[in-house]
Amino acid sequence: MGDNTYSNEAELKATVHKLADVAKTQRMCHMRYGSEPLPSQDMIKQIVALCRELLFPGFFGMGNVNSYNLEYVIGLQCERLKAMLESQVAAGLAFELPCDKADLSGLYSKAEEITRQFIYRLPELRRVLHDDVEAIYNGDPAATTYEEVIYCYPSVKAITNYRLAHELLVAGVPILPRMITEMAHSETGIDIHPGARIGRHFAIDHGTGVVIGATTIIGDNVKIYQGVTLGARSFALDDNGNPVKGVPRHPIIGNNVVIYSNATILGRIHVGDDAVVGGNIWVTTDVAPGEHRVQAKPSKA
Repeated sequence: MGDNTYSNEAELKATVHKLADVAKTQRMCHMRYGSEPLPSQDMIKQIVALCRELLFPGFFGMGNVNSYNLEYVIGLQCERLKAMLESQVAAGLAFELPCDKADLSGLYSKAEEITRQFIYRLPELRRVLHDDVEAIYNGDPAATTYEEVIYCYPSVKAITNYRLAHELLVAGVPILPRMITEMAHSETGIDIHPGARIGRHFAIDHGTGVVIGATTIIGDNVKIYQGVTLGARSFALDDNGNPVKGVPRHPIIGNNVVIYSNATILGRIHVGDDAVVGGNIWVTTDVAPGEHRVQAKPSKA
């Protein structure tokens, strides 16, 4: 046994040397200069859970909330959220800086201000989410109560995560918004990029397989069904063969639009107000206001 302990020592050392070759790690290794924080998947999950508790008291987290202790419970949860979110916002801000350029005191000061403004926005986010829940309830005959929609429907969780993530993205926080929406993606099968701009009374029915790209713009009173993709067509490359980023490349959806299951809408096209896009259809040209865009019926022989 002792003779075999180091029988592969040379091969192991060679492998370690290859794995530690800085020149070959390229973007596969996140270098840290010293004590700058890293975003934590586990803590982000806790932050999302706390936000759900604050936005929907009694549905998530503590089950013994009532009219007598509500303000006390929310106060405690806000204090927890402030401490946790500050640390993660600072970690997000540090994440995209060169490892030797992180001014930790400045980062924490900025993180404190972003966190404070985020918490101040929670009442407005609740009002927006109330409209979303109302839209989902009114749009689904199978929904029996608002409570059922909040407690059971995956679309509520996905839209909640999106709206939280979008707030952080607008505030200039890197990496965390994408972590939050990808958690909802894993949990619900609904993939909404935090950069998308989505109006009021937004409803997703069923939801599995829905994809909404980063530069998508969605108006008010829009309803989409499972399997819908609001995506981009093939994108341009620069002179070095790299994809050109930061350009609008996803659809603009107007107000009062319905998009049925498995519709694929691609490119920077417009779907006008009051339009209906049928299921299982590929759309790459504008849809006029009020138009019903459906699959063409096969012609008779």
